[in-house]
Amino acid sequence: MAAYLIADVVEMTDPAGFQEYTRRVAKTVEQYGGKYLVRGGVAKKAEGIWDPGRVVVIEFETMEHLKKWYHSKEYSGPMKLRQQSASTNVLFVEGVS
Repeated sequence: MAAYLIADVVEMTDPAGFQEYTRRVAKTVEQYGGKYLVRGGVAKKAEGIWDPGRVVVIEFETMEHLKKWYHSKEYSGPMKLRQQSASTNVLFVEGVS
């Protein structure tokens, strides 16, 4: 069953650092079989209190693949860059079978 990483970049505190993150992360996503479905396009609130910043959705074959990528040594450097340069909310969500 497919699994999705959904990220909301609430605030970029270091735009140059975040730009470096985006340059480095795509290679790791691809290496682990991930596919970007949404990567920072316009997001408009329709209902509720959530006011997202930059939204990213990445699809992986399974939750296991997603977790392997997220906890991999290849992603650890880019992750540290993201954490240092932005405030981000991240969810792991299973798709439907």
